Amino acid sequence: MFALCAGACLLLLCACSAPDSKLAPVNDFELSRYLGTWHEIARLDNSFEKGLSKVTAEYALRPDGKVAVANKGFNAKKQKWETATAVAKFAGDSRTGALKVSFFRPFYGHYLILELDRENYSYALVSGGNTGYLWILSRSKTLDPKTLGQLLAKANALGFDTAKLVFPEQ
Repeated sequence: MFALCAGACLLLLCACSAPDSKLAPVNDFELSRYLGTWHEIARLDNSFEKGLSKVTAEYALRPDGKVAVANKGFNAKKQKWETATAVAKFAGDSRTGALKVSFFRPFYGHYLILELDRENYSYALVSGGNTGYLWILSRSKTLDPKTLGQLLAKANALGFDTAKLVFPEQ
């Protein structure tokens, strides 16, 4: 738990600057369709998720219009689940996939949805605002190879080092 929170704090401190201009979030975003559970298919490894498997992110609308975030992963070394909770809010227009996430208020970090399955909201390519943070998320525990390949190609074109991606056990 401490590692998740400490790492999240580090991400937020690094993400306080403006997001990388080449990382454009999706438009015509619908938060209501994005809410729910997402499975982490791949990530650029980071200190707050190192060694975690079966990673999920749960997004739920709060009464105040913000989004409750619950990230969970299994730490095999410690043989226990680790959870980190946060609050997210839109960085601007609610139809744009750019949010700010805070694990430690009042500090917020970037959460940019760079690619999204527009039909079913079944996969997403997400960045922390720079090329050091990347996640490939799916509604299911697996992602078909064609879709994964397309997401990897997009990430690579945006400047992410996809050779360093970690594919955690689901």
